[in-house]
Amino acid sequence: METPETHETLAERLGNVSHFMKLSLADRLSIILAGHMRRFQTDTVIFSEEEPCAGMFVLFKGHVHICKLGLKGQQSIIADIDPVIMFNEVALLDGGPNPYTAIATQNCLAWQISREAYEKLLHRFGQDQYMEVALGLLGIMAARYRQLLDSYADLSFLSVPNRVAKLIFELSANGQAPINRHENSINEMAAHIACAPEAISRSLNILKCQGIIATTRTVITILEPNELAIMAQKEPNNLFVYGRKS
Repeated sequence: METPETHETLAERLGNVSHFMKLSLADRLSIILAGHMRRFQTDTVIFSEEEPCAGMFVLFKGHVHICKLGLKGQQSIIADIDPVIMFNEVALLDGGPNPYTAIATQNCLAWQISREAYEKLLHRFGQDQYMEVALGLLGIMAARYRQLLDSYADLSFLSVPNRVAKLIFELSANGQAPINRHENSINEMAAHIACAPEAISRSLNILKCQGIIATTRTVITILEPNELAIMAQKEPNNLFVYGRKS
C-alpha cells in the first residue's frame, strides 16, 4: 500500500524545487499549509486556458501535459511536467486567466495555492526593500510569456493567411482604423508572425481580392471588419472592442 504523504514530507520534497531550496523546513511547511493538496485521476483536466486564474501548482506525483488548444480541438503539447516542479506560475503572478490547459496523464498529487493565499505569503516573506521592483519585473515577464504562448499557438494552429488576417485585425484596432504602411512595412509584418515577406504580400492580395481590405502604397483600409475577424478567428463579441482581449 502506498504510504500517504504528510505535510512534513511534502515540505521536505518542496526543497527540491530551486525556488524553495534556500528556505528553512519550517518556512516550507508554512507555505505548504497555505495551499491545498489535490489529487487528479488520469485524463482529468486540471484547469483550462482562458478560465480565471486557477492558482499555482507544484506536482509531487504523476505526470501532466501542458497544452495549447486550437479552435477546432487541436492539441499542441508545450511541456511535460514531472515531479517536483511548478506550473501555472504566470497566472499566479499577474492574476490573469490560465495561459494554457493542464491535463493529468497519470494519477497525480499536486499542491495548489490560490492567488489570494500567494499574496498573503508575499506580505509575510517579502520584506526586502527591492521586492516591489522585483514583482513589477515579474509582471512584465509574465506578460511577455503570454505573448510568446499566443505566438506559439498561432504558429501551431493558424495558416499564414489566417495569421496575416489576425495581424491586420490587431494593427487596425479591430478593423476600425487604417494601417500606415510606412510604419508597418511588409518585412516588419513578416517578422511579427514568423513568415516570409512574400507570404505577407500574397495574403494581402487574397484579402484584397475578397473585398475585405483595400490597399495603396501608403495605407491599408479595412472594408469588411466582420469578415476580417472571421478569417482572423476572433470572437464576434470582440469585433468593436479596441485592444486585445484581456
